Formats: sequence, C-alpha cells, structure tokens
Amino acid sequence: MARTRHVIAVDVGGTETKAALVTGTPTGVRPVKQQRRPTRHGGDAVVEDVTALVDELRSASEHPVDAIGVVVPGIVDDATGTGVYSANLGWRNYPFRSRLEASTNLPTAFGHDVRAAALAELRQGGAQGLLNAVIMPIGTGIAAALVLDGRVSTAPGEIGHVDVGHGDPCGCGQTGCVEARASSAAIARRYTQRTGRPVKGAADVARLLDSGDTDAAAVWGEAVDALAKGILLLAALLGPEAVVLGGGLALAGPLLTDPLGGRLDELTTFQRRPELRPAALGDEAGCLGAALLAIDMLEDR
Repeated sequence: MARTRHVIAVDVGGTETKAALVTGTPTGVRPVKQQRRPTRHGGDAVVEDVTALVDELRSASEHPVDAIGVVVPGIVDDATGTGVYSANLGWRNYPFRSRLEASTNLPTAFGHDVRAAALAELRQGGAQGLLNAVIMPIGTGIAAALVLDGRVSTAPGEIGHVDVGHGDPCGCGQTGCVEARASSAAIARRYTQRTGRPVKGAADVARLLDSGDTDAAAVWGEAVDALAKGILLLAALLGPEAVVLGGGLALAGPLLTDPLGGRLDELTTFQRRPELRPAALGDEAGCLGAALLAIDMLEDR
C-alpha cells in the first residue's frame, strides 16, 4: 500500500494563484487547507508569491511537508522544470523548479496546468476508467490534455488554435481558430459585437439563450459548430473514447452538451464519435493535479 504523503500544491493561473495543503497517495488526494492570491507577472514575482504561500501552509500543517507541486500555464518543459514561455504572465525560459527548490528548501515537482488538471481528472475525476481521452477545459481560452494508453501525454494539445474554417481572426495571429469562436471570452465578445449589449461572460449568453434570445442562439450555435469541428479533428487523429469538458463553459451543462453532441452526430462519418463527459473536479483540478505530480515524484525516488 502506498504511503500517505503531505504536500503543498500550487496552481498559478492567469489572474489568481491557488494553493493547497494536500494529503493523499498516487491514487487520490484531498485538500486540507487552501489559500488564494492574485497572480503577479514575471517569474521572480511568481516564485516570491509561491514561496510565501508555501510558508503559510507549511506552518499550518500538522505533518511535515514532503514536497511541493507547482503548475503554470504557457509552454512548459516538464523535464527541466522550465517555464519556456508565457505571453500573458511575462516569462521566457524561466527555471522555476530550481528557483523554487532553493527558496523553499523542498523537493519540487513542476508541470503544465492543463496536463496536471487532466491527471487529477484521470485519477479521481471525470476521466476515471478511460485509456484514451481528451480533457478539454474551456474558459478564457481552449486547451486540451491528451490521455494515451492511460497516461497523460506531454504533447501540447493546443486544440484551441486549429483552423476550423470560419475565417475570423484569433489573438494568436491565425484565422479560423476554435478558440476565436468557442471560448467563453469569444462567446461574450461576439454577442456584444453582434448586439451592442455588453455581457460579462459566456454564462450571461447561456442565460439569454435559455430565455429564447435569438442573437444568443446564433452566437452559441457558431461556438458549438467550431467546437464540434475541433473535436472531430481529435477524433480523426486520436480516436478518443471520450472528451471530458471542463472550465467555465462546461458549467452550462446540457445547454452545451446537447447541441454539441447533435452537431458531432451530423459531422461524424468514419471517425469514432467520442462520448462527451463533464469534468468532475472544477477549479480544484489544477491544484489536485499538482499534488499528484509531487506525490508521483516522491514515489519515483
């Protein structure tokens, strides 16, 4: 039986950093105490803030802390513990793992936020029991983590930036990207552009859709079409058993999954049509995944 570990997990987000004192084994973890603070830009600032969070949670722990796990967005080199690039948070080739180990004096596991969330969903969430799957959080952007033969792949999974043919410009510099129509931010932006009526987010558009707003229906339908075409590409290339939908947009539930499933049925020809599943862990997935990375690291030593 695996030994119970006590670790501190940190999920560095675009606007907020979440940290948790976590206990568990490689098969499952649970948070004991949690902290949050705004994310500052730059690698040095992130290391300072993570170190402060680790100190706070370490002092609150009834057990010695065995390690920390830290996950960040952007392009990540897991093997070297490097944040290769983040346009939004302002680092390039930043040595996070070595800096964090020096500042906390604790072994540090370092990884990508979406892949870590996928690990948590695979071990104890909506992807349990799947050998080949895609975990797709849909929020301000759209990313994907690939589960291949029961393991989370280190492949980038940038499904948000594949061209599905609609021709709209994307912030990445390309046109036709899934993200330019189907992300939560894009849905809110496109509804506001179409109607001149500002909305705060995709949840507002979902409520308008539910009340019969025809403009909301048009924007939502175009988002569903882009998302279905992106999933169809994944189905053609990887043949996943399921796509596990997370992030803010997935909270729309059947308002999203019913038309998305219908559009997939219309588009699918030779591909295996993947099951659509909801993610189960919400915004805790990144922290839980970071904790699992730390525990896996300890088990491998």
